[in-house]
Amino acid sequence: MTAVTPTANETPTAPTADELSAERAHLTASRAALKAMRERAEQLFTVGDQVAGDAYTAEQLGRQMAQRIKELSDDPAVPLFFGKLTMAAAGGEPSAGGLPERATSGAERWHIGRRHVSDAVGEPMVLDWRAPMSRRFYQASARDPQEVAVRRRFGWSPAPARGSTVLTSFEDEHLDHGQELGTGSAILTAEIERPRVGPMRDIVATIQPEQDELVRADLEDTICVQGAPGTGKTAVGLHRAAYLVYLHRERLRRSGVLIIGPNRAFLHYISAVLPALGELEVSQATVAELLDQLPVRAEDGVAAATLKHDQRMAQVLHRALWARIARPTGPITVSDGSYRWRVDEGVLRRVVDEVRREQPPYALGRERVRARVVGLLQRQSEARRGDSPPDTWLRKMGKVKAVAELLDHCWPAVTPQQLLADLYTDAEARSRAADGLLTPEEQELLHWAKPPRSLRSAPWTAADAVLADEVAGLLDRQAGFGHIVIDEAQDLSPMQARALARRTGHGSLTVLGDLAQGTTPWAARDWRDLLGHLGRPDGRIVPLSTGFRVPAVVVALANRLLPALDVAVPPARSLRRDGSLEVTESADVVTAARTALTREGSVGVIAADAAVPAVLDALRAAGLEPSDLDGDGRLTVVPATLVKGLEYDHVIVLEPAAIVAAEPRGLHRLYVALTRAVTSLIVLHTEPLPDPLRD
Repeated sequence: MTAVTPTANETPTAPTADELSAERAHLTASRAALKAMRERAEQLFTVGDQVAGDAYTAEQLGRQMAQRIKELSDDPAVPLFFGKLTMAAAGGEPSAGGLPERATSGAERWHIGRRHVSDAVGEPMVLDWRAPMSRRFYQASARDPQEVAVRRRFGWSPAPARGSTVLTSFEDEHLDHGQELGTGSAILTAEIERPRVGPMRDIVATIQPEQDELVRADLEDTICVQGAPGTGKTAVGLHRAAYLVYLHRERLRRSGVLIIGPNRAFLHYISAVLPALGELEVSQATVAELLDQLPVRAEDGVAAATLKHDQRMAQVLHRALWARIARPTGPITVSDGSYRWRVDEGVLRRVVDEVRREQPPYALGRERVRARVVGLLQRQSEARRGDSPPDTWLRKMGKVKAVAELLDHCWPAVTPQQLLADLYTDAEARSRAADGLLTPEEQELLHWAKPPRSLRSAPWTAADAVLADEVAGLLDRQAGFGHIVIDEAQDLSPMQARALARRTGHGSLTVLGDLAQGTTPWAARDWRDLLGHLGRPDGRIVPLSTGFRVPAVVVALANRLLPALDVAVPPARSLRRDGSLEVTESADVVTAARTALTREGSVGVIAADAAVPAVLDALRAAGLEPSDLDGDGRLTVVPATLVKGLEYDHVIVLEPAAIVAAEPRGLHRLYVALTRAVTSLIVLHTEPLPDPLRD
């Protein structure tokens, strides 16, 4: 194949048997080298306690080597490399083609894969896709070859041995001769459109140039990706996390990387991506799991929940907390058994006023007052005795009754639960805190008509947990992460966004979402507003509107809803022309599911939440063995409220009108449901379709 000189967009010839054999030999040698790397790591793990100087070092070394062993695991079902670069040799000519190793003629050849593999002397056999050289695999083009003569993509197929793959083909682009296949690449197209069952896969073999720019953005940069359905925004965020961990491993190992998803089903769906790339230490959580200040036992009405998620509540809570501080009402006298010490009221007032002006976290302010009062007592003791009292004396003075009573009066200790309970039960305190911020009607939404017997039995809601986290942030500084990836971020409330902002510290964010898919009552309508709540008002907003997964016919149907969604996003477009769409006036989900199951890939049946039990019963009665989101079968029945972020090869959407009627932003929910299909979409309805979808 390298003997021909193709022109731009010409279909390359098939690889010769010798070339394919050489690449397979390199694959075999690379797997053997990876196995040797793992064995060396296992040997170091075994003898770690003998080479370490002390027990602590031995423990640290053991932990690191155990992690390294996991990172070097080889999954035969995952291709070890997916691409190859042949660099232009001296004089601008590529060296002879087909050889997998670096050539001796001056040109270099690099295989690109999911992780770095080197031989016994340290020579690279496979470059990690995140290495600087690997960037050329994604960015080089016929117009800008970046010293790349030939870019090769490899094709893989399932092997007869279950759970493994075999190298079956490759495809070359001679960039030095102006040939660039782009989306005309048969191997690239096949990988993008490959049917899937189970968790989401990585996209390292198919990353597009515009996606690569986002993946490799600097750690200090906060990026907001407005991604239409099928544009790969979730994959971009996950691969950016993997790239940043690779580039800043020690820094991010200390501070951590966190992935925030909309629900546990979504996190399960994406859970395999980072481990497949060798990254095992990235945390994943939903916002509710992260904000676990309270045991949630009750549910707010829409109006109360919307109010509690409103940014005005941050100021209400701030007022309520700092209103607890009072000025001293007299002097204090302290005895240490030998002497009596006195601090006048005026001095105490100055201490409290000074600390308050410093605006520390509330709990830290209380300790500052304690420390400064003890300092005043210490100076009196030093003046009388002529030397400094011992530490035990200082600790005792900080706990004596007079000092404790002063603190309880002037700067009382409080928990988030206590503050919220007081706000919900004390009308006068609530009125003072909300004055000028909330209307009387809004203040009444916060009222507990029946005060609980104890804080433990209080009817806490999910929105209360968000407010409790806000109070916790006012009380003390919270530990942060070096980087946070937030998916489906358009559904964050201002108060949830503030909670995540407190956890970034000096770190950065990758914000992923689609304003058209906002389904919560407080969903964002402008990314700038949300970035402000996240503490990153200057974050870069990047639109991705060209999709690679959702077929064009499906995207066209969903785009008809956009004018009714009241969001300023460009219509999505798709490069997929092979999908199918069927809109049928029928409720026969069994026949539709049977038909979908005759095709390769996963099948998702999406229905309004209330209809899910009946759909499951009907499919089970027909012997189709459907599973819910906790299962891993080919046929899954999904409540419409939990389908966000998921995708299936074939999707059946039941009764769009019922999905729309189930919630205030039902049209947005329907937009989500319609765009989960990767290959085919069937819409079944007996009720009239929503107006934008008629005709």
